[in-house]
Amino acid sequence: MTNSPLRPDAAQQRHLALRPHDCWQWDEEQIRDWQLKQLNDQLAAILPSNKFYQHKFGNEALRLSSLDELSSLPTTGKQELVASAAEADEGISLHHSYPSGAYSRLHRTSGTTGKPLPILDTELDWRCWSSTWQHVLEAAEIGVEDRVFLAFSFGPFIGFWSAHQACVDRGAMVIPGGGLSTLARLEFMRSSGATILCCTPSYALHMAEVAEREKFDIAGLPVKRLIVAGESGGSVPEVRSRMESLWQAEVVDHSGATEIGPWGFGWPDRPGLHVIETSFIAELLPVETDQADAVQAGSGSGSFRELVITSLCRYGAPVIRYKTGDVVIAERPTSGACRFMWMPQGVVGRSDNMVTVRGVNVFPSSIDAVVREFDGIAEYQVQVTRSVALDQLAISIESDEATQAELEKRLQMRLGLRIPVSLAAPDSLPRSELKSRRWQDLRQ
Repeated sequence: MTNSPLRPDAAQQRHLALRPHDCWQWDEEQIRDWQLKQLNDQLAAILPSNKFYQHKFGNEALRLSSLDELSSLPTTGKQELVASAAEADEGISLHHSYPSGAYSRLHRTSGTTGKPLPILDTELDWRCWSSTWQHVLEAAEIGVEDRVFLAFSFGPFIGFWSAHQACVDRGAMVIPGGGLSTLARLEFMRSSGATILCCTPSYALHMAEVAEREKFDIAGLPVKRLIVAGESGGSVPEVRSRMESLWQAEVVDHSGATEIGPWGFGWPDRPGLHVIETSFIAELLPVETDQADAVQAGSGSGSFRELVITSLCRYGAPVIRYKTGDVVIAERPTSGACRFMWMPQGVVGRSDNMVTVRGVNVFPSSIDAVVREFDGIAEYQVQVTRSVALDQLAISIESDEATQAELEKRLQMRLGLRIPVSLAAPDSLPRSELKSRRWQDLRQ
């Protein structure tokens, strides 16, 4: 007999009761002991009803004696979930553990890397999202006196829906900014006295661009912190510095995904992300490699690795050894405010977005870091093409000829590559409040 999705078992009760400061100072052994217990309890609860993982593991009563055994299990890729959803009668991937009537929320992935994938959450799963988000809010020092503005359209993409819930649970005032133009959002932030802004890095910069054009003083707003997610800019020093300068506010990076959960949080005083290891198990695999030579989180290899995540409290739609496609460099801190696995550069990029140009590995964040050194570039776009089996890059910018020439020089100096830069007409390149579409892959 399985646990009801609306009645927490012992592992979920432990998770919901845990507070950030209870565990931030745990050493690696304490973290791994917690993870093993939570994982085994989760497997016992979901495997009897989860056909997807029954098939992958071939075992309805799987129990690990050590966390080291996790690497022997097969990984899960997004395409598996997409294929499973395509084969299912209701279009819902079979990695969901319960009948559809047990769920209270449905969201979809953004579709940035393919067809949007529906993901369902039970009410208890949603409580786990909020509980995990408290790490982000705690690091951002958000209290009941704060007013949190969500510059987000509240569509099916999960975006900051979970942030809304977490802020409500924390006792802060939540101000939804959906259905408004950028200028109307700025005016609403002023009239409502918003102290915290949640949005993507791209949209924070776009709001500043609109404010400058409309002569709106964003530095005069009471906003003291920006919580940014959806892109790597929150941990790219040049992008982060530009946001902080324009808004006169601190930036806190965050990372998550619809199919995984809110797995990472940063700090207002530095770039980088911690994995919330009480809610997720993180492994690091060599990029473009599946099972071989798995590197456990915290070994600090110093090289690019793909982040693989196992969720620990989302019983309705669990992911076990999920290949995120995120490329990171990670280490295990032995001191500081938090000892969870640390990524000093945040998410460097995605494995499917990495381009090798004349032997140099280039991620979108590499280009973003250089472009954001120029105040005179309103917007930009990168085109990836292929000629005679060789990848090539080109950049379009909304700026002037002097900046165009200087950007080409600086790209060559910083990346060691000659990348042609062309001028685009003002306001001709796309802007978005969601994930940026600046990286155009035209190779197929």
